[in-house]
Amino acid sequence: MLLHLSTWPEIEAALARSNAIVVPIGSNEQHGPTGLLGTDWLCPEIIAHEAQKGADLLVAPTFNIGMAQHHLGFPGTISLRPSTFIAAIGDWCRSLALHGFTRIYFLNGHGGNVATIEAAFSELYAEASFAKRPRGFSLKLRNWWDLPGVNALANRQFPTGHGSHATPSEIAVTQWAYPDAIKRADYAPPIAPTGPIREAADFRARYPDGRMGSDPAQATPEKGGELVKLAAEGLVKEVAAFAAEVSPAG
Repeated sequence: MLLHLSTWPEIEAALARSNAIVVPIGSNEQHGPTGLLGTDWLCPEIIAHEAQKGADLLVAPTFNIGMAQHHLGFPGTISLRPSTFIAAIGDWCRSLALHGFTRIYFLNGHGGNVATIEAAFSELYAEASFAKRPRGFSLKLRNWWDLPGVNALANRQFPTGHGSHATPSEIAVTQWAYPDAIKRADYAPPIAPTGPIREAADFRARYPDGRMGSDPAQATPEKGGELVKLAAEGLVKEVAAFAAEVSPAG
């Protein structure tokens, strides 16, 4: 069930069944010469939308702009400051909690978001603590590639040249969902260099075509489909377990 394609009475009915909601979250940033700019928000959205087709799972609109300042040397990247990102996540969660969603599960597609999302969670928990709010409000963050079995599958599919940015696994997921948007390029070298991540000018100088340790030419829609299927199955199970958590008595 997709929140943005539902009416308020339908969401009210959904809340009577479950207090959990999935928020796909990512970033709009460069992904090398062939990776779509939306890759990091498309991957969690693709997986969450696929998961809800076969389960009673409510999926929020995708939070598609994240913390990507280090990619601003490449046209098309859009980034929030960490402070802006924290504030926006906070208001999303406050809005959902106001309606009764007490289990908010963020499915993330961008490693650069993790520290800021966790800081936003800490702010929300501190707010609840100071206000002495009742127990039960819980937030969860999961990178889609950390869902059960997904990393292992990606490592089998791409034993070399997987890397850490513009990876063949994430490119494959977008190829499966958007086959008409598949791009091709001649990579030189085939496997990109790797190293630290700092500010935008340094990143562009270190990684001229935007890749980090990866060879996206290995991606195929078929491999992407395998990853989506496994990730969607894992997401359904994790959200069910999250929704079923019971707060301690006392």
